[in-house]
Amino acid sequence: MASKESKILIEIFTSVAEREAKPGIDLATTRDIFESLHMAASEPEGVTYAEVDAGGVQALWCIPQGCNADRVLLHCHAGGTLVLSMYSDRKLVGHIAKAAGVRALVLNFRRSPEHKFPAQVQDVEAAYRWLLAQGIRPENIASIGHSIGGNLCTSLVLGLRDKGAPLPAAILAVSPWVDMEMKSETYETNAKTDVLVSRKQIEGMREAWLGGTGVPWGDPRVNLLKADLAGLPPIKIYYGDHETLAGDAILFAERAKAAGVDVSLHAAPEMQHSFIFLAGRAPEVNEAIEEMGRWLRSKLGLPALAAS
Repeated sequence: MASKESKILIEIFTSVAEREAKPGIDLATTRDIFESLHMAASEPEGVTYAEVDAGGVQALWCIPQGCNADRVLLHCHAGGTLVLSMYSDRKLVGHIAKAAGVRALVLNFRRSPEHKFPAQVQDVEAAYRWLLAQGIRPENIASIGHSIGGNLCTSLVLGLRDKGAPLPAAILAVSPWVDMEMKSETYETNAKTDVLVSRKQIEGMREAWLGGTGVPWGDPRVNLLKADLAGLPPIKIYYGDHETLAGDAILFAERAKAAGVDVSLHAAPEMQHSFIFLAGRAPEVNEAIEEMGRWLRSKLGLPALAAS
């Protein structure tokens, strides 16, 4: 049974969904409503923040006290490219960075519909190449993200592979939205348990990102279930088993495994979409983040942290 602390996210998600569904809400107001999701996470102790221009991309460093400075988590936030920001993800990434004992760079990639595909993919690659220019070795970088960020953090690596560029050491994707065709049955089977993400909402975000671009929903550049995943570094995938996007995570893991990728898939019982928003609040979420930290350290060539 889910902890009582985990119900905080259901309350916050329900409030956001109710406010966002009111007729006549403009985009600026919608973004303000979604930005309140940052309140779900607690402030991680011993983590400082610094804004930076990462190769022309606004970004935010999350810097845990005593961290290993030559390893970096490159993070893509959630929000379907339409809402949320580096600020909404600041605290949850601070917790993940602290668990891994490394720095994290949270990107504020351009949002749609003002900037449609491929603007976001271009921003993520620009920030990655900026890290390399700062002297960070590719094998010391992990590409991470949740929701659409789980798509973007993987698309980055696919694009680098196709260009023959050096790849990061690992990919961590939480609640990834990877199927623009939205064929998963969990859109229906989990419709009553997911209090925030609905088919209608995802359709709107898809239109904001891809509408008018001429990019079909099955294009492998945006639909990772159609992409060739061979040659990717190890991938760790998490999802909440109450979320409508659970099927995306499961099918993505199956596709990666079939392509010969070292992939592991983890279901968080009774959890919502992007349950990591509860970082620092719920015991099962904290446990998952500690597990993520251990895995990231192992892929970044670092020894396990001593138990606190």
